Amino acid sequence: MDDAELRAQLELLHPDSYGWALSCCARDHDEAEEVLQIVYLKILAGRAQFDGRALFKTWLFSVIRRTAIDEWRRRVVRRLALMSHGKSGVHAAREETADEMVERSQIRAMFCRALVALPKRQREVLQLVFYHDLSLQEAADAMGVSVGSARTHYDRGKTRLRRSMQALGVDDEPGLERTKTEPTLP
Repeated sequence: MDDAELRAQLELLHPDSYGWALSCCARDHDEAEEVLQIVYLKILAGRAQFDGRALFKTWLFSVIRRTAIDEWRRRVVRRLALMSHGKSGVHAAREETADEMVERSQIRAMFCRALVALPKRQREVLQLVFYHDLSLQEAADAMGVSVGSARTHYDRGKTRLRRSMQALGVDDEPGLERTKTEPTLP
């Protein structure tokens, strides 16, 4: 794949790549942007090369996932080093802006909480399949697991998500209407 074609593919997949980077970085926008920038630099500098054994999107998502893990490890080591020198490495959590709070609907907020509560592998496979339109085989490749393992995590994750949403009083029909007894969430 030549440089122009590579850049075109990265540009085309940028929205999906950013969404996947967000999910790999626990929804931290700054961290996701940093990871994505590192990934793009790796790819454009030739340190990560597409070999054609999988779809470009699958390969790109696996590079993003591995880079996010590497960056998380690097931050943990840095915090531990700072703490060992008597400095606090704990940063204040990023506060959600008013615009971001307004943007989310109550049902989406409940769904996101239920999704985050899933075990990591179940959450990852559901995000790859539903939000990034990958097949189970492609999701398995991106996650570095067998297709059987991905299918198991997928089925268990869907079942747990459905139960969580039903427990919150959200119907799984297309309207996804809130029940009258459910309290309004802040």
